[in-house]
Amino acid sequence: MPGEIIKNGEISLQTEVTESIKTPQKNNSAVELKGSVFTLPILHLQATSIPAIEVDLLTHLSKARKFFENAPVVIDLKSIAKVEQDFDFHGLMKLLSQQRLIPVGVKNGSNQQNALAVSAGLAILKGGISPPDVEEKPIIKEKPAFATDNAIKDSTPVVVAEPDKTKVVTQPVRSGQQVYAKGGDLIILAPVNHGAEIIADGNIHIYSTMRGRALAGVRGDVNANIFCQSMEAELVAIAGNFRVFEEDMPAEIKSKSVRIHLDNEQLVITQI
Repeated sequence: MPGEIIKNGEISLQTEVTESIKTPQKNNSAVELKGSVFTLPILHLQATSIPAIEVDLLTHLSKARKFFENAPVVIDLKSIAKVEQDFDFHGLMKLLSQQRLIPVGVKNGSNQQNALAVSAGLAILKGGISPPDVEEKPIIKEKPAFATDNAIKDSTPVVVAEPDKTKVVTQPVRSGQQVYAKGGDLIILAPVNHGAEIIADGNIHIYSTMRGRALAGVRGDVNANIFCQSMEAELVAIAGNFRVFEEDMPAEIKSKSVRIHLDNEQLVITQI
């Protein structure tokens, strides 16, 4: 609809997966350049009007204010890439800064838009993992529950599974750790602590307490599931559709065994 900046009012949670960049090791080297895995909110711009963007952005942020506080944001320009008029990136960056969001780059823009973005101090992102090009629907209908201020520590090494293999983790996943199962499922046989993040291209099975963030089907697999023995998560997501828990988690799922999946593009959490 006119003025909508995010597909049907939602910010997509997308996982950007990068390969390590190896540089020759030297004695007394001042820096070491590596790749990593991060979950980044993606703003899908569908209008060029900054006031219209502000209205929809405030509506969405009201659902999960604490989760997005000081979060890095990637701006997806795909829907406005053919618009000939210059886009006001400085105005957008000012708006995002006022809402305590940190814009880091753009993707899917035209050559002209990319040039304007660079001049505004934004990076140009290429590649990454996107969900299928289908209409997205809102997935948070009630006020989210269970607040979290825990941050992912960028310096923590990422554990990556071999492609098309199931990864099994037997040790607790500590706060700040991030585990990624590339091309397959992820099985966790120990607790996942607050501030930890587990990611899989396929399904996620947690045979213990889940207190961190779990993202399944990150390459767009809408048939992926998350199975959890004791649900106390901060965030769960399937193929970019996510739910944040910022206050008290609903009693019907808290500390219960649950299955999390998509039904008609809606995130569903049910007891098992």
